[in-house]
Amino acid sequence: MTSWSVHVRDGAPVVLVAERFNLGAMVFGPVWLLAVGAWIPAVLLGCAWVAAWVLTPEAMLPVVGVGLAWFGGLAGRDLRRWALARRGFRLDHVVVAGNEEEALARLLRFHPSLGAGDLPRPVAAGGGVAA
Repeated sequence: MTSWSVHVRDGAPVVLVAERFNLGAMVFGPVWLLAVGAWIPAVLLGCAWVAAWVLTPEAMLPVVGVGLAWFGGLAGRDLRRWALARRGFRLDHVVVAGNEEEALARLLRFHPSLGAGDLPRPVAAGGGVAA
């Protein structure tokens, strides 16, 4: 079971963010952060990658690269939550469920005041919003 934080803002769909390691953020780093709308963390992580590449001795570059990638995987979802808060979303609930659909069903069962316009848009397999 996974904990899902529920973020709401007037006039915007509900955003569910899982509390777990993020493989997409680990592998794609700043690109994943850009895809989920966390612009500031994406730029900062990108700068960290460039600084590591420029300043780290060549023999240590793989170790530093793995460390930055691991940091992205561990902190990616927290950085997304931070970016949501900056855009005016507030943490409304925490739901425990096996997947996003179950989390949304539990949320609607206990929070029926959410209307159909408040539901999240479908999410693509990579974690970005489907068109």
